[in-house]
Amino acid sequence: MQFFSPPAGMSESAYSLLSITLWMALWWVTESVPIAITALLPIILFPMTGAVDLQTTTASYGHKYIFLYMGGFMLAIAIEKWNLHKRIALNIIKIIGTNISKIILGFMVATAFLSMWISNTATAVMMLPIAMSIVAQLQDNPNTEKNENLIFGKALMLSIAYSASIGGMATLIGTPPNLVFAGYVEETYGIEITFLQWFKFGVPIAIPLLVIAWLYLTKFAFKFKQKEFPGGKEEINRLLVLIGPMKREEKLVSSIFVLTAFCWITRSFILQEFFPFIDDTIIAMTAGVLLFVVPASDFKKRLITWEDAVKLPWGIILLFGGGMALAAGFQITGLASWLGAQMSVFQGLSVLVLVFVVITLVNFFTEFTSNLATTAMLLPILAPIAISLNMNPYMLMVACTIAASCAFMMPVATPPNAVVFGSGYLRIPDMIKSGIWMNIISILFLTLMVYYFLPIIWDFNLTDFSQFTTIKTP
Repeated sequence: MQFFSPPAGMSESAYSLLSITLWMALWWVTESVPIAITALLPIILFPMTGAVDLQTTTASYGHKYIFLYMGGFMLAIAIEKWNLHKRIALNIIKIIGTNISKIILGFMVATAFLSMWISNTATAVMMLPIAMSIVAQLQDNPNTEKNENLIFGKALMLSIAYSASIGGMATLIGTPPNLVFAGYVEETYGIEITFLQWFKFGVPIAIPLLVIAWLYLTKFAFKFKQKEFPGGKEEINRLLVLIGPMKREEKLVSSIFVLTAFCWITRSFILQEFFPFIDDTIIAMTAGVLLFVVPASDFKKRLITWEDAVKLPWGIILLFGGGMALAAGFQITGLASWLGAQMSVFQGLSVLVLVFVVITLVNFFTEFTSNLATTAMLLPILAPIAISLNMNPYMLMVACTIAASCAFMMPVATPPNAVVFGSGYLRIPDMIKSGIWMNIISILFLTLMVYYFLPIIWDFNLTDFSQFTTIKTP
């Protein structure tokens, strides 16, 4: 593209940035090189082409939301290390019940709750062995009807994948696209999306969608001949006995986890009264440091060590940085404004239709591409488009962000899908047959929630974009 002249009204720096963006998009979609390595291209190409200077570019890779994610993931590492996730999951399943439908609901509630705080991938990996032992119990029981264990196995595996993705939508740290959105808004417009602000929108979306997914799987997608699970309660109790009584480490990690969640939720209306400069990232980093400081049962060791911390998903962290660098580049070069000015063709469309179109396109696009890369690519484009159409940018940006977490069809769509596909109970036709209807249901549900519920809970007008007219200077 650099051999051609820029389109009318586009600066040389904006044209360079557009070329780099298309290059990165091609590599992200095809994964011809690792996604995280593609995210490093701005550090090389932005300064070389004169689009953005090196200091501004590299600053994006140290964005505060990257450290918020790191702190949250350290907490997840501690929960996994001391098997707290198993205790939480098994107790939730035991409380909800052990007939066929209730076991699936129990797994979905447990998986969704864990994925609110732990990465969706880690949650699915944690829940899979528990699910496999439950299915094996049904298979080995002589009272089980023919092929019932296979039907139950498919439903249970899909329930884990669906609920891991749905649960991640509920909190700011639940899934990377949420943090990419928050980071883009802060990086570009200087507006902070707090943990509580997202929580008030995410939880009312996640709970109904989780119930819908459960009803769909147990009433429509799969027909169970037997309603009761022979030996189900005994298997859950056996697994709880294997875990044993709660250890000191579990109690300490639980305390830090509960305190961290409490601080995130109450920060804006309680903690800032006493600590005006406290931030969600500060809370996350405090929790992370505490895990390295507080001693375990053996006082020579700590709750987590550096050997544990190297498990941090460094690829996702680099991808965050690349997304933030793109966002900054779009504004600095004027590419965002130019793209917005070209969108007059959509001027006559209603906000509801535009939200529906964005959610549909992103939903099916992420069936074949990384949801994190998709949001990183699209958010810098959707925001100026919304402003050019006299629309609050939250409408299209939030629509894109949550739609990226609702790809239920393909094994490659999300890591949880890939995890359960590896269980051996599912074939690709099984996932497509069940997933396409979940995609359609989620598209309709999310469209209504973004259009009607989001402006109410975040208190803004559909056509008011005044707070987005000031661009944050680097």
